[in-house]
Amino acid sequence: MRGAADDAGVRTVQAEISYVSPASLINRRFVAPGVESNTGQYETHRVPVRDGRAVKDRFRLDVHGFMLAVRPSAVRDFFDKDEVAALYPNEAERIIRELSGADRVAQRGWMVRTSAQIEEKQKVVGYQHQGGVQPPAGEAHIDFNPETAEKLARSTWQDRFPDAPPYRRFLITSLWRCFSDPPQDWPLALCDPHSLSDEEGVSNTLVVVDEIPDRATMIGELPPEMLGPSATIFHHNPRHRWWYFSGMQRDEVLLFKFYDSDHSQAWRVPHTAFHDPSFPDARPRHSIELRSVAYFD
Repeated sequence: MRGAADDAGVRTVQAEISYVSPASLINRRFVAPGVESNTGQYETHRVPVRDGRAVKDRFRLDVHGFMLAVRPSAVRDFFDKDEVAALYPNEAERIIRELSGADRVAQRGWMVRTSAQIEEKQKVVGYQHQGGVQPPAGEAHIDFNPETAEKLARSTWQDRFPDAPPYRRFLITSLWRCFSDPPQDWPLALCDPHSLSDEEGVSNTLVVVDEIPDRATMIGELPPEMLGPSATIFHHNPRHRWWYFSGMQRDEVLLFKFYDSDHSQAWRVPHTAFHDPSFPDARPRHSIELRSVAYFD
């Protein structure tokens, strides 16, 4: 399989991955402070997840769609919102430029995610889905669909680089860092993009709310202004090849693609949190993810 990493020398974990059901008709993802809820019908499938720790240097961003690198951070406390806001975006933009080879990078917000209990789930006014603490996303997904990705790239370019010449290529990525001690209970799994076809995936519309509404409201008719960008979610396919990196360290980062405008490369990576049953002493996973758009002149 073109671009697939070799299985030789890797351990495998049998884990449950959540996929959207082919019978699911209304797919929306509602997010509020500390809680997220999908309207779609989901089903779990037991699949092998390959541990790439022993072969971590084999992975290349344009070949596999994701890569692991060592990049320490100056942030001392990732739960300190002010400290993260002051230090991490510029730091992350530099890291993404280095790892991707892009000419320009514009960060698009960050989020801390934890598998531990989140206490603050109260209703807020004007909730913005960034810079907070949320649970892990537990279904096979990509944060953007192609239409949403193209729109985001255009609007970000016009906002951040209005005087620059036109770009020839862009990437939308996540820079993902785990800052809790290993081993983690709900690590991140990444799907080899060469194990899925370009036609796979259905849209899941984001709806940002101050408080999660009742089921009838969630699946009912909503005004257009409530409907946000659309992600891509996936039906189960036994061809999908899943990878993860056990024992993530604070100084390590995963860079992976939500969307690459150059489809001759590995151009998108489905991903999900999953429960790792292979470490009985696993600790809650705390992680930070930062979205960005990277441009090539």
